[in-house]
Amino acid sequence: MRNLLPTRLPQGAGDRLGRAVARTGVTANVISFIGLCGSLFAAYLVIQDHLIWAGIVFLTGSLLDLVDGAVARATNTASPYGAIFDAVLDRAGEAFILAAAAWYFGERENELGVAFCFLALFGSVTVSYVRARAEIVGMEMREGLFRRQERVAVMSAGLILGFPAVAIGIIAVLANLTALQRSWMLAAYLRGGEAGAG
Repeated sequence: MRNLLPTRLPQGAGDRLGRAVARTGVTANVISFIGLCGSLFAAYLVIQDHLIWAGIVFLTGSLLDLVDGAVARATNTASPYGAIFDAVLDRAGEAFILAAAAWYFGERENELGVAFCFLALFGSVTVSYVRARAEIVGMEMREGLFRRQERVAVMSAGLILGFPAVAIGIIAVLANLTALQRSWMLAAYLRGGEAGAG
């Protein structure tokens, strides 16, 4: 299955950017942490009703997720710990922005918007959880209809264009569909393994 958005920069551009950033002494984990700080600031901007700036900051901070991997590869410091550290901060960043959006909708008595936020958070976490479970049993699972890259793009666009409820509603539906899709893929993989063992 072809993913909608890339998970990393093109190899040549990524290598050049990774080496350039690495020369400054900034590590991949520091970049990941800066990205989380960007998400926290974006969440604050949502609460303050500065939606356009929130979208810009959230998108910019999330794009650092492409940079930290490039730096890790350029410096040969890619490791399981770094991957887990980055993944945890990514999930935290999404949780912060969705929690801020829930607060924003709650202040405006938009119950549907609040519900969308909880459904979007549930779907986002479940997508990542199913992938983690798949990797435990030896299945590499990078495919998916609506992964983090797509969620960030839709969320940022919704904030910038002034339609956060619509954007989060889309995320709520498609993230949960992706969780179901990945669950089905994992179940098929496990059934295949059981058939082979039998």
